[in-house]
Amino acid sequence: MSRASTDAVLGSKQGIGMDGATLKIHLFTCSTSLGAEELFDVEEALPGTELKVISLPCSGKVNMPYLVKAFEAGADGVMVVTCKKDDCQYIQGSFRAENRVRAVDALIEEIGLGRDRIALVNLDDRGIDGVIEKVKAFQQKLGALPKPQINQATC
Repeated sequence: MSRASTDAVLGSKQGIGMDGATLKIHLFTCSTSLGAEELFDVEEALPGTELKVISLPCSGKVNMPYLVKAFEAGADGVMVVTCKKDDCQYIQGSFRAENRVRAVDALIEEIGLGRDRIALVNLDDRGIDGVIEKVKAFQQKLGALPKPQINQATC
């Protein structure tokens, strides 16, 4: 089997990256959008993935250094889960989180990690099922990317 074929097979396995290692995803969540039981459902839906959940009082509180630090700590990918659009308890939280995710996506591309290692998920009418679907799609996308190589001095 060719290297490209092997990579495609490994990348398609749930929770496995191109190098065969377990994927690590850091999930920042708004504490008013997902409860403990729903977060457990997300973890259960991602067997073989190391999921680190960071709960925030509002997704708007996530700042760029926190997001970059997740990559420094070994995350293959980072997701930020926000409230429904226009339904943020703190009015602008979802909007702020979205802007910060876009800024970090551009930053990690600039430092050589490439784009699409960070994603934003807005809670929608499908609730936790919609979140799980989007996290699984993100997991599949990450599995097809090479493992990020980050150097503390780079950041």
